[in-house]
Amino acid sequence: MRAGRMRAGRMKRVMKRRWAPCLAPVLSLGLSLILSLGLAGPATAQTGTPLVVEAALDRSVVQPLLDAFRDAHPEIALDFRDRSTLEIDDLVTLADPSPDVLISSAMPWQMAQVNEGRARRLDSAEVRDWPAWAKWRDEVFGFTFEPIVMAYRLDLSRRMLPPLTHADLHTLLTTEREALAGKVTTYSPLGSGVGYTLFQQDARYTPRFWDLVAGMGGVEARLENSTRAMLKGLSDGRYWLGYNLLGSYAMVWAQEHPEVIVQVPQDYALVLMRMAFVHRDAPHPDAAEAFVDFLLSHAGQRVLAGETPLFSVRPDVIGPYTAQRLRDQVGERLYPIPLNASLLAFVDPQRRDAFLARWRREFRRDD
Repeated sequence: MRAGRMRAGRMKRVMKRRWAPCLAPVLSLGLSLILSLGLAGPATAQTGTPLVVEAALDRSVVQPLLDAFRDAHPEIALDFRDRSTLEIDDLVTLADPSPDVLISSAMPWQMAQVNEGRARRLDSAEVRDWPAWAKWRDEVFGFTFEPIVMAYRLDLSRRMLPPLTHADLHTLLTTEREALAGKVTTYSPLGSGVGYTLFQQDARYTPRFWDLVAGMGGVEARLENSTRAMLKGLSDGRYWLGYNLLGSYAMVWAQEHPEVIVQVPQDYALVLMRMAFVHRDAPHPDAAEAFVDFLLSHAGQRVLAGETPLFSVRPDVIGPYTAQRLRDQVGERLYPIPLNASLLAFVDPQRRDAFLARWRREFRRDD
């Protein structure tokens, strides 16, 4: 997920080629043959039904799913755009024309947009068969099952015992305050919708949540707006320990960066779902519904389970990355964030302002 403001337009490259005069007739003949046979491949990709998907979802992680959709629907020209969660929320109301599909991990914001009537209600076999706990009013759908994790540098274990639980983390922040100064990172609840959501959920389950926030402030924890920024900091040594990272991104990163260790908390682990909906004013509603159907389908979920660490929701899909397999490994300590109207409370302006005010106060607390 990229942070920052949207850039209008794209840079175009102009490549100049010089051809030898004697090759011109041959090239001209070859071009004529290609056009007459209809083999101008790249051009055909632009002739299908357009589909604009705005998503807070790293392309590098979701690419296998996009490829599978293109294979299943060659008649649709998919334009997938990776944004930040806050950009996605703005695009719902500000983009003109509206996007066809919107995907975000900032669950309360997605729910609020749907509650305001900005999503189309869908009716298909895939929608009807989708688990009730992972959809709302047949308008918005949670199609992934991603654990929230801690991550640390391998060499941290040579300096101190890495935390396994939230209580361990609090102890480490207080006993190793000097050593960890500036070396801990987590989400900013102000700059990231995901960060705000995760801290709100932590407050429900961690008895000493505000002490934990104070502990992070005590080590001058660095606040980032994306999991990718935290992971980069861990790999380059700026950070030793990261808290509340998206497990899907962290697992992919750790496969290529052995210096980073991913830890699913052993006391409890939050689980986040990416929520997708078709915009009420989608310019291409049929293509949009086909895309969401594919996300929910056995074929689409099989790709999630086998080729991405986004974790499949469907109970009838088998693979290394499924909700059931995660439950088997972690047990009752998984706490999925409920996909229901209770999410709306988290974006209530007064409640949000009060929570952030206390967060700032506790983060600056000096014991």
